[in-house]
Amino acid sequence: MAYRKGQGSGLSPATRITQEIIARLEAGTKPWIKPWRGVPVSRPLRACGIPYRGMNVFWLWMVADMCGYASPFWMTYNQAKSLGAQVRKGEKSTIAIFYKSYTKEVEAPDTGEKTDEARRVLKAYPVFNADQVEGLPERFHPAATLELVEPEGREADLDDFFAAIPVNLRHQGCEAYYEPSADRVTMPPASLFNGFDHYYATLAHELSHWTGHASRLGRDLKNRFGTAAYAAEELVALSGQSAPCLTHH
Repeated sequence: MAYRKGQGSGLSPATRITQEIIARLEAGTKPWIKPWRGVPVSRPLRACGIPYRGMNVFWLWMVADMCGYASPFWMTYNQAKSLGAQVRKGEKSTIAIFYKSYTKEVEAPDTGEKTDEARRVLKAYPVFNADQVEGLPERFHPAATLELVEPEGREADLDDFFAAIPVNLRHQGCEAYYEPSADRVTMPPASLFNGFDHYYATLAHELSHWTGHASRLGRDLKNRFGTAAYAAEELVALSGQSAPCLTHH
């Protein structure tokens, strides 16, 4: 439960993946516990159905978990287009990794002797999950295996309270966060929460981050996890997390 800022696109694939893994480890340490269930994630597949291998398996698994993608399929923009589909406007790509080892014959400049030299290539290319793409055939969207049951504790007064807030809110995946760049709050569906009290508290937390946008209270939301400024922003959100319940009761 936090706010997200964009990652630099100029980073090398290895650096980018390392930073994301570290961020996940930091965010997953106790006492931070998610009060909602996750969604099942299967082995990542290419658009043609061939499973990914190596680091791509772990990396795309992690991205799917972070974003709550239910589909195991990943594809490039052009692959989606060739299927008669279209990546939704505003969706951001992640990277898949291409790795190859080969040998090349090189000639020593002083002796002219030729030897085989081992070379390695690590490249990244942008891919989208099928859940980010509109118009794909049904086979790219396997049926959900989670039973969607509305939790107990729904309150009409609190529904009205949150509905009156002019926020760009979407319910998607199994992560709760605020994105300053898109000025948008993302929440897991209420059906994934253990109770509506947890849902309301989590939504209030993210909306507290939303108040800090430059067009509203103008707090600094560009701080790295672990800094004093980041901690101060989280304290602001924690204080706002209980406000709706206190007002209600």
